[in-house]
Amino acid sequence: MRASGKRLSLGGLLLRLGGYGLLALGGLLTLAPFYFMFVFATHQRSEIFGFPPPVWFGEHFWTNYQILVQKIPFWRSYWNNLYLAIMTTLPALFFCSLAGFAFAMYEFRWRERLFAIILATLLIPPILNLIPFYLLIYQIGWINQPKALWVPAMAGALGIFLMRQYILSAIPKELIDAARIDGCSEFQIYWRIVLPLIRPALGTLGLITFIGSWNRFADVNVIMRTQETKTLPVVLRTLQGATDVEWGAIMAGTALLVLPLLLVFALAARQLMEGLTSGAIKS
Repeated sequence: MRASGKRLSLGGLLLRLGGYGLLALGGLLTLAPFYFMFVFATHQRSEIFGFPPPVWFGEHFWTNYQILVQKIPFWRSYWNNLYLAIMTTLPALFFCSLAGFAFAMYEFRWRERLFAIILATLLIPPILNLIPFYLLIYQIGWINQPKALWVPAMAGALGIFLMRQYILSAIPKELIDAARIDGCSEFQIYWRIVLPLIRPALGTLGLITFIGSWNRFADVNVIMRTQETKTLPVVLRTLQGATDVEWGAIMAGTALLVLPLLLVFALAARQLMEGLTSGAIKS
């Protein structure tokens, strides 16, 4: 019996080590593109396409950066990225949490049907909305204006869903009733009671919205007409249309574009996971 127990323990240990090994391998494969992006950002085009390709950092990052700022309005496009991400994220936190609070704590006619319609919009691929979205923006005269990108994104279906699920799981209705008895208005209940209790969910939604806005490409490329109003992912793409593509400069710009997202995600990864899983406790 003892020998059998030892064999089972050894087998379990090997299985666990194998699982850790697979996770480590998957992590390395996931990080490899980011690593080579930063490596290629420090090399010239001839070195990038040489054989064997470089696997360590070079000495040409500053050269690539100078090419970048000479050929495109780099820092203007970078500011457009930051402006769009902030102007999308902050209103989304307010309106999505407000709508989630209403769907979670109020009883009103057609509540479930309206919520089902909101969820159904998640099933539509965004690319299918691009032409109707362009036609609508054209009709109201918002072409080449940044508000055409962040105003429609102020209350997304995913954000409303996350807020509703988290509020249902984190806030008892008895607390809301007690606040009403104490004389709080409905907005005071939302502002003073609900918002402080859903900070993890707000952090998660803010991170998801910020990253999504930072990486927007298709709608920016369609709505924004001039380089001065386009975001950096779109402007970097224009460099690939040149006769001699400066891949080192493109990699340098991409690295500078991705670096803030990596830092933000590294700092908020735990909160992101907690916010995503906590909403699944109660439906």
